[in-house]
Amino acid sequence: MLSIFQVSLSFGGSDLFKGVSFQVNANDRIGLVGRNGAGKSTLLKLIAGRMRPDSGSINCPSDFSIGFLTQDMPPAPLSSVWDEAASSFVEIKRLEANIESMTLEMGTRTDYESDAYMDLLERFHHAQERFQHIGGYTYQADLERVLNGLGFKSTDFHQPLNSFSGGWQMRVELAKILLQQHDVLLLDEPTNHLDIESILWLEEFLAQSNQAIILVSHDRTFLNNATNRTLELVLGKSYDYNVPYFKYLTLRDEIREKQRQAKVNQDKEIKNTQDLVDRFRAKASKAAFAQSLIKKLDRIEVIEVDDEDNRQMRFKFPPAPHSGKINAKLQGIHKHYGTKHVLKGLDLEFVRGQKIAFVGQNGQGKSTLVKILAEGLECEGSIEWGYQVKMGYYAQNQAEVLDGTKTVLQTIEDAAPDEIRRNARNLLGNFMFGGDDVEKKVRVLSGGERGRLALCQLMLNPINLLVLDEPTNHLDMAAKDVLKQALLQFDGTLIVVSHDREFMEGLCTLTFEFRDGKVKPYLGGIEYFLEQRKLESLRAMEVAGARKAAASAAAASAAATATAKSGASRNREEQKRLDAELRTAEKAMEASERAYEQVQAELDALDAEVASPERFKERSMDPEFFKGYEELQHRVHAHFEVWAEAQERFNTAKTAAQEA
Repeated sequence: MLSIFQVSLSFGGSDLFKGVSFQVNANDRIGLVGRNGAGKSTLLKLIAGRMRPDSGSINCPSDFSIGFLTQDMPPAPLSSVWDEAASSFVEIKRLEANIESMTLEMGTRTDYESDAYMDLLERFHHAQERFQHIGGYTYQADLERVLNGLGFKSTDFHQPLNSFSGGWQMRVELAKILLQQHDVLLLDEPTNHLDIESILWLEEFLAQSNQAIILVSHDRTFLNNATNRTLELVLGKSYDYNVPYFKYLTLRDEIREKQRQAKVNQDKEIKNTQDLVDRFRAKASKAAFAQSLIKKLDRIEVIEVDDEDNRQMRFKFPPAPHSGKINAKLQGIHKHYGTKHVLKGLDLEFVRGQKIAFVGQNGQGKSTLVKILAEGLECEGSIEWGYQVKMGYYAQNQAEVLDGTKTVLQTIEDAAPDEIRRNARNLLGNFMFGGDDVEKKVRVLSGGERGRLALCQLMLNPINLLVLDEPTNHLDMAAKDVLKQALLQFDGTLIVVSHDREFMEGLCTLTFEFRDGKVKPYLGGIEYFLEQRKLESLRAMEVAGARKAAASAAAASAAATATAKSGASRNREEQKRLDAELRTAEKAMEASERAYEQVQAELDALDAEVASPERFKERSMDPEFFKGYEELQHRVHAHFEVWAEAQERFNTAKTAAQEA
């Protein structure tokens, strides 16, 4: 379907690609992986025709269609969200206009037997078939489904696109790509501007798509769930694995280990053969034997071990300077933009040593609160800072705001205090900027390299409160691992905003969900938060289903009662039976209500106890605390469901007894 053959490309005398070859077939969902600077985005640009290779070829059928989502932010048009997303249906709009025009023409013509009219009918039927085939009759429903899946509400559809943030504008670009019927989709970091719920939706959408996909992402979980094949770029070469990402990791290590073992055995065989040649070459009686050994050496196909790029960042945060127990106390924080109230009267405390995750849909106020804390964004309410709080801040666009005219070394030297400036080169080496790399201008760095440079800046001054807003957006997987390990060892207070589930797993012990202007705390990390959200959703469905079933049973019972009454009155024994059932149902309802109130009181008491920061920190040191808290929540949910079902049975029995 799409063929990349022996593609090579060089920049400044250095090879980026050397003879890269692979094919893309229908239903392939390829994860393109490699270190920052390996050329992933460049390869997508070559396939999309935005760049040309130095040698090699990229071939596809003449009617082949490619959709390309880049990391570059397009200028925001003046049209609405709906109109801009609908602009992707170019062929549908054209066919729609043609069909309407032909319909009007057929309504006015009377030469039904002419060749011209027959030709018009044939063109009309072809247009209708094509219109139906590409989704002309369902495109508006598809458009609404995709926009909703990417987080837009119905009230957003007719708002001007330029009134939304850059992240939301990129979502519209993604919607346009997904809605077009391309043969292959090229997606470069599509999750950078998505929240967790939208990422989950996109995973499912791509997994069910019949389009071929080449995907670049540093979100391991998303990459694994959305792909069925992995293509690795390493030091200019490509290695193809017909498995999803997680299986590729295992398979890659197994293949390279077998290659290393085979290489060792082959090297021994070559050495032994060469020793024999050297021993017998000078003896006339053994000359023929020596020549046969030389020919054997010439025929050996030397085993090569696949290249690996083992460079890695090396750093850890210095010990956090001592601070007061309360790093920051927020009271009545309220922030609105025009009529949109993003934060509504928040009261929060950040306690020394806490590791806190901010989660929630985009636009719910996570980055707004971060900017209030770290950038002094104007708001209503007050912030009381603790004693000796020293903040480090990584903004969502930190990598982009670096001065492109400076070199890497100048960037660090200009920001470093005197005692660190003399060691700037060594510090940059820890962030994989070695040799001549430090003399590169920032503007020529890849997104991942700029991200590493921005992280390096965080190390220049001692901090005890670290605020990170989407720090992994431009980091490759190895760099994310190093950053995560450094954060786990950081002994200060951490606040991190991220939609990268794999990065967040095990990192934080407290999760704040932002929704509808409020913040809901979860006494656990991202795994606990996701589990609870799922449980809440399922519980809501189960309760609704139980109530619907009970209502149906009550209606059926009432109908049966009415039918029986129309024939004759119920006898005395039947009335006694119904009264007995009513009393039994009432007792069961009262008992289940008391049981529910009892466990709910236990949970309320525990919530009230840990509302005190001092008490929470004390309890959270017990590894069994969170497990017990979670079990108590499950008990509350279970008792509530039993009570709800008992109440429905009581209502049904009461209705039947009254109508008897």
